[in-house]
Amino acid sequence: MSTFHRDDQFYLARKSQALHLRASFIQSIRHFFNGQHFLEVETPVRIPSPAPEQHIEAMGSDNWFLQTSPELCMKRLLAAGYPRIFQFCKCFRADERGNRHLPEFTMLEWYVAQFNYRQLMDQCEAMLITAMNNAGCSRHIIWQKTEIHLESPWERITVADAFSRYAPITCGEALNQGLFDEILVEYIEPRLGRGRPTFLYDYPAKLAALAKIKASDPTVAERFELYIGGLELANGFSELTDPDEQRRRFAEASEMRAAKHWARYDMPEKFLQALNAMPEAAGIALGIDRIIMLLAHTERIDDVVAFPPETL
Repeated sequence: MSTFHRDDQFYLARKSQALHLRASFIQSIRHFFNGQHFLEVETPVRIPSPAPEQHIEAMGSDNWFLQTSPELCMKRLLAAGYPRIFQFCKCFRADERGNRHLPEFTMLEWYVAQFNYRQLMDQCEAMLITAMNNAGCSRHIIWQKTEIHLESPWERITVADAFSRYAPITCGEALNQGLFDEILVEYIEPRLGRGRPTFLYDYPAKLAALAKIKASDPTVAERFELYIGGLELANGFSELTDPDEQRRRFAEASEMRAAKHWARYDMPEKFLQALNAMPEAAGIALGIDRIIMLLAHTERIDDVVAFPPETL
């Protein structure tokens, strides 16, 4: 029996402002990318094999899976000669539910050939400022009783410096003790993006996943995350284009997944083959539901989607 007891019509009607804001914001993003000569694409939601990742579990669909991200297919388009692409899409992740999480959520992803992660940070900042202004949002927002100024430049801080500034142990100590995620969530994330948006960048190489290792410092990857008001909104990086290295990382992640008795994914061979033709590039995934939470001044993700799963 459903646990949803409120009147459906009233529940939907009171979301009107948030849903109109959501629609306006998405159209503003499209306008920005169209002006930058991007191609809007659509890739399949149901795929034979996601990228093996240690902390993300896909939902099964017969003997295939619902995508956790459109990343693999979009990079194959990059390799095929589409240099600037973006996509709004539904993504699915198992066992994710809370005030900031949905098992089915809306993602914006975009990729730019001949870009690196620093250029992508600049572009992300410019796009969000433009989209927020075009959607009628002011140059600041109030989130959790804190005023956050949106004007450029946004703060940028390395992971190592963030640990030094906010955490009780260093980044290296956290990695060695297996406490990186716990320290990040408890001590660092709540402090990021409070006065203005913050890019946290140069993640440890051990956490590179699909990101390129930094040539001038092989201990870190060219990866960043965007925070506003302590809320993680986006994850981006310079793309790894070495198929052998990517295969090695996938194999390592698969072993870690097996130790947790998670689903076994086949190696995404067509994606790995495409890496041979993929140009230098950078890409980013941004959570649409979460940024609308900020703009709508709500701490509940349910308030910015028409139908949370419990209402169906």
